[in-house]
Amino acid sequence: MAAPGEVSAAAALPERPVISTPTSELKPAVRAAQQRSVARQPWLGLAGLLFVVPIAVALAFALDGPVRSVVVIGPLVTFSLVPVAVVAFWWNDWPGTALAPRWLSGWLNTLFIVAFGVGLTFLGQLIAGGVDPRGVFDPNPGPGQLPTFPATLPIAGTAFTAMLQFTLVNEGWPLRKLPRVPAGLLAAAVAWGAALLVYYFVVDVHPPPSTGLHSQTGPMSGAALGALTVTIGAWQTWLYVTWRGWPFNLIKRRWLRLLVANGTVILGGWATYTLIHLAVSPGKIIAGAAAFIAAGLVVSMLFENAVRPHITAVMDKWLSVLTVSALATALYVVLTAYARTVDFGRLEPSEFVVHGSLNAVAFSVITHVAVGRRWPFARDLP
Repeated sequence: MAAPGEVSAAAALPERPVISTPTSELKPAVRAAQQRSVARQPWLGLAGLLFVVPIAVALAFALDGPVRSVVVIGPLVTFSLVPVAVVAFWWNDWPGTALAPRWLSGWLNTLFIVAFGVGLTFLGQLIAGGVDPRGVFDPNPGPGQLPTFPATLPIAGTAFTAMLQFTLVNEGWPLRKLPRVPAGLLAAAVAWGAALLVYYFVVDVHPPPSTGLHSQTGPMSGAALGALTVTIGAWQTWLYVTWRGWPFNLIKRRWLRLLVANGTVILGGWATYTLIHLAVSPGKIIAGAAAFIAAGLVVSMLFENAVRPHITAVMDKWLSVLTVSALATALYVVLTAYARTVDFGRLEPSEFVVHGSLNAVAFSVITHVAVGRRWPFARDLP
């Protein structure tokens, strides 16, 4: 996901993200590192499951069961996704790379991401109504408190979708001309700015008076906006993780490439949501798209699309999509079947499916591969 080698905080970023750069245009060291990693698949991916699965289970169940984990851990992890993108895509794992021991680098980055995510959670809570630590960490805060679930999720989800759109689809242009640390911070600010515009002008919020959360009128409910943004996220995953920017990365002129790519992802996500929501509730749309995103990251990031026969390039791409779709279906069915055995009270079982897919599986894969650099299973890889 990032260029190999130790990179200083002031170093310039490559012209566009490595993940969507055609192989022929990559630097020899980067291309060689990718080839070494793919050559060790599927064993490298299977080894990574030894890290990913326990962390995912902990995120899904650690806080005294699935219900409380959804309510408390869910918002905290969702707000941590923007810092994850900053560290993985913009900072090349800085500040952890400033440390000599590689095993310590990933843990330092994780602590930074958690701290950043907690701070953003409080910011999201402030925007929704005010700062209340009990509403962040207590699954049953009581009357007069400010719960983060689900009131703040439209802000967090939109911010992450905007971050991926700007970072991957728009290739970080024009901020990639800056040193990586200020560029990453500005990218996060752009994503949050977009999220706030959407929240204030689009979201319809009418919470119970006892919560102390702000009310506002807009054209879309928080659930509907969530369904739209996660559907766009599924398109981002399909085209920029599974297909690594193809076919847009074949367009040489940047202005045309970015125009076509942004239009395709946004309009494609919007059209998909518009079609599906005629027959499916927003909660189920979010759950299905979340399962697709998680499956896409497992197949295309953890295993690097390496479990496949030798066929033509175009057939290979569609086989990857079919593999992701099959895994997404299995993940959705299994999590839904489990959720129906649990008394979630006021929550919907689909909300656990979203939490298990995005906040548990997807988050664990990203932190293991893009932040932790597959430690400790790939010490010889940059």
